[in-house]
Amino acid sequence: MTPDSIRPWISLNMAMTADGKIATANRKVSSFGSKNDLKRLFELRAESDAVMSGASTVAETNADLGSGGRVYQRERLRKGLESENLRIVASGRASLDPRSRLFQCKGGQILVLTTAHAPRDRRSALIDAGAILHVSPGKEIDWKSALNWMHSHWKVRRLHCEGGAELNDSLFRKGWIDEIHLTLCPWIVGGRVAPTLSEGKGFPALKDAEAYRYHRIVQKGNEVFLTLRRCQPNQGTHEDTGRRSRYCTCRAR
Repeated sequence: MTPDSIRPWISLNMAMTADGKIATANRKVSSFGSKNDLKRLFELRAESDAVMSGASTVAETNADLGSGGRVYQRERLRKGLESENLRIVASGRASLDPRSRLFQCKGGQILVLTTAHAPRDRRSALIDAGAILHVSPGKEIDWKSALNWMHSHWKVRRLHCEGGAELNDSLFRKGWIDEIHLTLCPWIVGGRVAPTLSEGKGFPALKDAEAYRYHRIVQKGNEVFLTLRRCQPNQGTHEDTGRRSRYCTCRAR
């Protein structure tokens, strides 16, 4: 395995309505979950070296991407992790507000994945606010380079992603999401433009799609918590942390 082929093990956590929406059509409601869902969110963060979201998701949810406080900090330390996770935001145009809650709340180092196409003044403002940037050439984030940078420079072995839909799509199409955690919430919001779990380019045919298997299904109250694992992980592309089970070898047909 060559150093430039290594990436973190990646998990994804999302809450969605029964009709598969992760926000309402106007995006003013982007959180459907209960206290159980919020607790699960922090538990998953507590297992990871870094937590990543897209800039739009950070803005829409006013997220700080932090550990969740002392209870979870102690849990992280018990697992041999730093007390606070790294906070990573993907934004090809560096459209992240340096005055946002993310920068105001104490937490782990903020890393921003952006591109050379992003305006220079925006990049400078984020650096001045304390962020460290990974700048990909061109207009799109070079995910292979960015993930290798996280792994080699920041020792990220487990990366936890919390959306949004465009970011999810980028990782799904690379085959790099190893585990999915979904909270299925009892709402129907509809809407042609309401975002779903994965937007962007998607897959042209079912035979090309990423296949997962259900690993765990738990109902708590009026929500269902699902864990799915990828059927055919890309062998040799990330360090096995020893904390995952065997995968099946099914494929969508």
